[in-house]
Amino acid sequence: MSEHYTLKIYRGVKGHQYWEEFVLEKKPGDNIISALMEVQKNPINKDGERVTPVVWEQGCLEEVCGSCSMLINGRPRQACTALIDALIKQSGSNVITLAPFSKFPLIRDLITDRSKLLEDLKKIQAWIEQDGSFISGFGPKVSQTKQEQMYVLSTCMSCACCSESCPQVNEKSKFIGPAPISQARLFNTHPTGKMKAPERNRELMTEGGVSECGNAQNCVQVCPKKIPLTESLAVMGKQVSKQAFKDIFSSPDQEDDT
Repeated sequence: MSEHYTLKIYRGVKGHQYWEEFVLEKKPGDNIISALMEVQKNPINKDGERVTPVVWEQGCLEEVCGSCSMLINGRPRQACTALIDALIKQSGSNVITLAPFSKFPLIRDLITDRSKLLEDLKKIQAWIEQDGSFISGFGPKVSQTKQEQMYVLSTCMSCACCSESCPQVNEKSKFIGPAPISQARLFNTHPTGKMKAPERNRELMTEGGVSECGNAQNCVQVCPKKIPLTESLAVMGKQVSKQAFKDIFSSPDQEDDT
């Protein structure tokens, strides 16, 4: 006899959200994405009513793109790596709840608009500018230790799980969030990117910057890529403080000094 489980989804649009349940057959290896695909193919709810198919975002299906972020049993994570069997075993219940992120504007069902995160990445200039050095051969050498440190930071996929879990990220706060601050650390570490470090640091001095971290440390608990976000926050707090003293006591021609 086949086993079944229930997907309880908080869906709808702003001002009209409601819980709707779908009963599905449990299959080996199923994850939340495959479960949602089953609902999409046959959108019959628990009461036997045919309803509008649930909408969500997905992309790589291997926890690299960060698009399928949602609250699964109340925890922010990626739906593509959330296995049905593991969720049931962990919770001890055959009911799995899905809900959209609460810290970003709702579009519909499980889709939210995470544009703010991308705008915050622009603020800290989360990129390496082309400086023409590529025509001169290889760039500056980077030690193995620094490469390993930068690689971990570079795995950020802008999934926004850290922001969703952070109590400082809310409608009354301008806090930029853990991910952009950690990315500032990444690009400040890069041999070419560090030329823009003073500008990044000054951005993090403004309202919403690193000083508004409340040290809840939720971010590092939910990051799917295990990025040391609390370490990044501490490092950038130190860099920003040093930048403030430099701006007071240094002349412009000393700006690149370490």
